[in-house]
Amino acid sequence: MRFKGLDLNLLGVLETLMATRSVSRTAEQLNLSQPAISSALKRLRRYFGDEILVAHGKRMLPTAFAESLLPQVHESLRAVEGLIATSTRFDPATSQRNFRLCSSDYISTAVLAPLSRELAHEAPSVRLELLLTDDQSAHHLEQGGIDLLIAPEGYTARELPAEHLLDERHVVVGWKDNPLLAGSLDEAAFMGADHVQVAIGYQRTPAFGDRELGLQGRQLRVAARASSFAVVPWLLVQTERLALMHERLALVMAALHPLAIREIPFDFPVMREMMQCHPARAADPGLAWLRERLHRQTVIHKSK
Repeated sequence: MRFKGLDLNLLGVLETLMATRSVSRTAEQLNLSQPAISSALKRLRRYFGDEILVAHGKRMLPTAFAESLLPQVHESLRAVEGLIATSTRFDPATSQRNFRLCSSDYISTAVLAPLSRELAHEAPSVRLELLLTDDQSAHHLEQGGIDLLIAPEGYTARELPAEHLLDERHVVVGWKDNPLLAGSLDEAAFMGADHVQVAIGYQRTPAFGDRELGLQGRQLRVAARASSFAVVPWLLVQTERLALMHERLALVMAALHPLAIREIPFDFPVMREMMQCHPARAADPGLAWLRERLHRQTVIHKSK
């Protein structure tokens, strides 16, 4: 399909070329041959009168003009996707849709895993591709690289609307034979203990619980730091360490590991978990179904 002389299929190739900066990797991602991608790049260069990508040693670097085009290309492709999705009927019982969801391992374990088990019967050909949040998650959502971002309020893409999914309490977890947890836990014992923290992504962004402790002016003695909540139980067992954990996740983990759960011995805010999709996909009936199904899943959990 052409618009003002431009084959619109080339925009998808351009977006992938800019992401991979490689003809061969673009060919792999788009399931096309390298000669086909090389030909597409030549056509892009001819149409725009710019080199688009320039060889630099073994790498290809985008020109300044190509960098300036990229936001418009992203926006155009997302708008087209939204148009197609709006006009497409979605039937979960027969759909073969693949949804890319980005969330913490807490949400993946406590919410998405139970949902996936139920969808195996309700929507057997629908696939959930679960990606862990990192420093670039909000950027990937803005660029259309993921369908749905689930993250705490304050960790979402700032420029995009977000809807409330659930409220989550935090609790203290530790080894079941930890003497600090033999009875009720007081604030002095909590603050005097060694702790396991979770830091997210390359920039080591503190998880919600640790961020809130910092805002309260509470400085913990950190004995170990993990990049995933799934690792935390392994760093607690057979030690006197403590950790903050989401209540839903703590209950799942305590069923699998020898852990004890206690209340936080001081006032602590409830975490508001949000979900976001790109506005261009807001009318997508498939995403609308998935968001509604996620809301229903949290209600089911709450009633248990």
